[in-house]
Amino acid sequence: MSPTSQRNPWQPPRLRSIETDSERHASWLELFFDLVFVVAVSELSHYLSTHISLQGFLIFVGLFLPIWWSWIGATFYATRFDTDDLGHRLLTLLQIAAVAALAVNVYEATGATAVGFALAYATVRLITIAEYIRVWLSVEQARPLARIYVRGFSLAMSLWVISVFVPPPQRFILWGMAMVVDFLTPLVDRRLITRIPVDVSHATERMGLFTIIVLGEAVLGAVRGVSEQEWNWLSALIAFLGLSIAFSFWWIYFDSMDNSPLQAAKAGDAKTGFVWLYIHLALVIGLAGTGVGVEKIVAGSMAGSLDSSARWVLGGSVVICLLAMAVLHGVTASLAERHRKMLSLYRLLAVAFALVMTSLPLPPLVFMGLIAATCLVQVGLELLRSHQLEPEQRAMLASGSGLLLDTDRPEDHPHPPDPRA
Repeated sequence: MSPTSQRNPWQPPRLRSIETDSERHASWLELFFDLVFVVAVSELSHYLSTHISLQGFLIFVGLFLPIWWSWIGATFYATRFDTDDLGHRLLTLLQIAAVAALAVNVYEATGATAVGFALAYATVRLITIAEYIRVWLSVEQARPLARIYVRGFSLAMSLWVISVFVPPPQRFILWGMAMVVDFLTPLVDRRLITRIPVDVSHATERMGLFTIIVLGEAVLGAVRGVSEQEWNWLSALIAFLGLSIAFSFWWIYFDSMDNSPLQAAKAGDAKTGFVWLYIHLALVIGLAGTGVGVEKIVAGSMAGSLDSSARWVLGGSVVICLLAMAVLHGVTASLAERHRKMLSLYRLLAVAFALVMTSLPLPPLVFMGLIAATCLVQVGLELLRSHQLEPEQRAMLASGSGLLLDTDRPEDHPHPPDPRA
């Protein structure tokens, strides 16, 4: 029997991060909610796969923004106020439907289905606004935050609705303005992140889960590339190298990911928390682009030559990922300062090498091998640096999950989803 059936199904929102100190994991509802984003990211990747050009990549990035922000809005509401009552479940169902509509319309979002895409995202914003109105009515302490979010998101939603009646290119200018409003709204009063904090361990886990979702696209890129042709040893080897890139990114992200940036934000350093949050956008864009690049290179390996656009999609995406990792290491306060600087330096040196290799007209196998080696070297350097840490610093490494922890308190340790949550 579910918890909802054992109590009053209508529960007002409450500020969970202050009311309880118990460890919290992603709920089954949150994991189900994530499934629709698997589809949305897959559709975005399909768009980039068929529009390999600078313009195509820029449109891909532009369309990624509202989809990622839809997930962020729902996730950070839930980490603060979710009570898993009937009202929240029904609103989540509506959000799932709205995000599914985004996924349906994303491929032709700049053309035939632009109106549907705009209305779908406006619906996502409307649901988020409804959730924060519930907060304003029920959680007096959170009213300043709810007021800012309702006003900011309402303005952004209005711009999306107005865009339906405006022809291109003005329509897309309104979309850009709306996204700027959305992204700036949480920054209006950064003191609120201290007064109305998120659940630190829960939010960190949720960001990791979304990263895993997008890493899955990198794996699918290798699979799709092989499946699209009568594969041989060359395409299989290139696909394996593509998988090693995804594995390397998994390793260096989760071996250094912890909740110290959000802990710093909770303690008053809101800038660190927002940098950590927003740089994840660049990371997941890079991961999704990496999957598309691997797919194109694997599929084109039979030709013996590498199309420059496919080369730049993969190389550019890997560069974006490495740059994002460098920033993430720079704001991970639980690492010693010298260790943070060295990890960031490793990533930046890898960026320079990847850019040089991407600019050269190399054969597919050579190019993929060099990019994969660049990423694998990052893993080796991270292992070497970890070995050089003092014993007490090495003790901060999580025993089972490989995560770095900024505290020894059990309630702050990120874990995989627990079905009892």
